[in-house]
Amino acid sequence: MASLNVKINNLELSNPVMTASGTFGYGLEFADLVPLHEIGGIIVKGTTLRPREGNDYPRMAEVASGMLNCVGLQNKGVDYFCSHIYPQIKDIDTRMIVNVSGSTPEDYAECAARIDALDKIPAIELNISCPNVKDGGMAFGVTCAGATSVIKAVRERYHKTLIVKLSPNVTDIAEIARACEAEGADSVSLINTLMGMAIDTERRCPKLSIGTGGLSGPAVKPVALRMVWQVARAVKIPVIGLGGISSAQDAIEFLMAGATAIEIGTANFIDPAIAYKVKTGINDWLDSHGCASVQEIIGAVNA
Repeated sequence: MASLNVKINNLELSNPVMTASGTFGYGLEFADLVPLHEIGGIIVKGTTLRPREGNDYPRMAEVASGMLNCVGLQNKGVDYFCSHIYPQIKDIDTRMIVNVSGSTPEDYAECAARIDALDKIPAIELNISCPNVKDGGMAFGVTCAGATSVIKAVRERYHKTLIVKLSPNVTDIAEIARACEAEGADSVSLINTLMGMAIDTERRCPKLSIGTGGLSGPAVKPVALRMVWQVARAVKIPVIGLGGISSAQDAIEFLMAGATAIEIGTANFIDPAIAYKVKTGINDWLDSHGCASVQEIIGAVNA
């Protein structure tokens, strides 16, 4: 059996397979379906400083080779997470990581500070694809200035491993990644969803309540893979790859493109045990190709 251990800054993972925020609940919901200790890490659903109701229904639509969603970060807020959810998940035998969202840099920082106090949460993932309410609603993550404003505020209040989740809805994602690295990010994860739309031709209206939503699933994989490859060559910090991964083969492509670890999202809805299957599939591939460690294939693509 090959060694699957990887490190994200000071965060050691038993294997490079994690589950993406918003697709695996808090892990508890999947405990009867998959051995959670076999997953490298679980990134729990988006958490904000204050409770959020999310967007009106309908907020999901199936499209060719993927899905659109505009759930809108529905959650009960960080205080509820700390008091009610954390006690239930703190002893799960894997890395539990919290995805943090906000409307202002100050919101992000305050939310991160409260999670910083939780011993069994070794890292957070900043979702900088959120709209900046002080800047006309433009997402923080689509400009270097917006991204760094969030990271700077959070870095002052948060002292553990800081992963920044990048938006693909940009002209030059490598430039954004370099700015995040310079401001103190320990790692970047990418890609978040691509902006998309679907129309109900009988009703002559969008299928989603707010018109547009985030596209995920196999349809985005070639774009995600390209962006991971670009970013891995542009920064020195570890890159976490996600976007359309639904098999061990997909995951291996991302690792070869330069990702140190990967996240599985939409595929969890189709097969709740997919993360475990991908982990075992990576090991089988490494064994069959005479590799002693997953490290041998990270960034191994010849391009």
